[in-house]
Amino acid sequence: MILLIVILSFYFAAILLLIYGFSKIKKNNHIDLKPKTSFTIIVPFRNEAENLPVLLESLEKMNYPFDLFEVLLVDDESTEKFQILNSKFQLTIIDNIRTSNSPKKDAITTAIQKIKTEWVITTDADCVIPKNWLLTLDNYIQTHDASMIAGAVNYLVNESFLHHFQQLDLASLQGATIGSFGIGKGFMCNGANLAYSKSLFHSLNGFEGNGTIASGDDVFLLQKAMQQFPNKVHYLKSEDFIVSTKPLNNWKSLFYQRVRWASKTTSYQSTFGKMLGLIVFGGNLGLLFVVWSLLFGVGNPYILCFVFLCKLSIDFVLIHKTNTFLKSKTTSYVTSALLYPFFSVAVALYALVGKYEWKGRRF
Repeated sequence: MILLIVILSFYFAAILLLIYGFSKIKKNNHIDLKPKTSFTIIVPFRNEAENLPVLLESLEKMNYPFDLFEVLLVDDESTEKFQILNSKFQLTIIDNIRTSNSPKKDAITTAIQKIKTEWVITTDADCVIPKNWLLTLDNYIQTHDASMIAGAVNYLVNESFLHHFQQLDLASLQGATIGSFGIGKGFMCNGANLAYSKSLFHSLNGFEGNGTIASGDDVFLLQKAMQQFPNKVHYLKSEDFIVSTKPLNNWKSLFYQRVRWASKTTSYQSTFGKMLGLIVFGGNLGLLFVVWSLLFGVGNPYILCFVFLCKLSIDFVLIHKTNTFLKSKTTSYVTSALLYPFFSVAVALYALVGKYEWKGRRF
């Protein structure tokens, strides 16, 4: 019981620290400066003929001069070639050149060798872009000394429990991301909304050192940048800089996606990221022990219920603050909070030994 309280005390303190960091990052919604930054938007894709037109339509509706950005689609061995029709902006498709175990890292590396702009921004084929996305980013670049800028990602959910479960899970990740930046320990970001200068990418030697890991095109690059140029890595907290994407529609795909995300944790260069991951795992494992103890009458039920409510409460504060920023509802929280420890512990353990499937490939 004492060990359980110690573990959950560390968990409580860690989440409280993230909440503090989240509050320290102030919103930045300035879009009043004349745009002047040129961007290349890199979109790696594989068999996304259904989603790409939606993404391109949202890019076409952006409040940004068409001559100041181009879009580079990188085809990663799609079974059917995507055809470009009419476009108001410069749009190019190139084939991915595979050199590592990570298709997405290879796609970005392939693209960067061909671009002419200094700034690149990556996103995914199943995303929808807000109209002031590039304008907000450009204004931030003009007013801050940054070489890498991370932004938020949100889900377009329906009313199903599976979608709401994913939204709460994503909100916890986004909250941890923003909170870690707020305390100067940024260790995580999302490649669906990540901008950096080409010169920074080259100075970091790109993805060198983690090509054997299938995922992590965003996280590993961020952590290398934080180690070498911490003052140049920023988080842009703005409602105009939130990219929306689709949640998954079945539990198997969700499990494999989270395994893919979790599989890179052991390779983190960030000591804070590793420690936080261990604390979160311990907190969820501790909650499973609390549930087991309550079911089988082991230990003091009042203390166990108090510990249980403390964890749910502190989690709710971070998730609700994040969802408020993302303009999402905190729905099905209690049910999701009861299921989540089982799900997350299973993901963490499976990621250590198991294989997963993604985009028709097995890793």
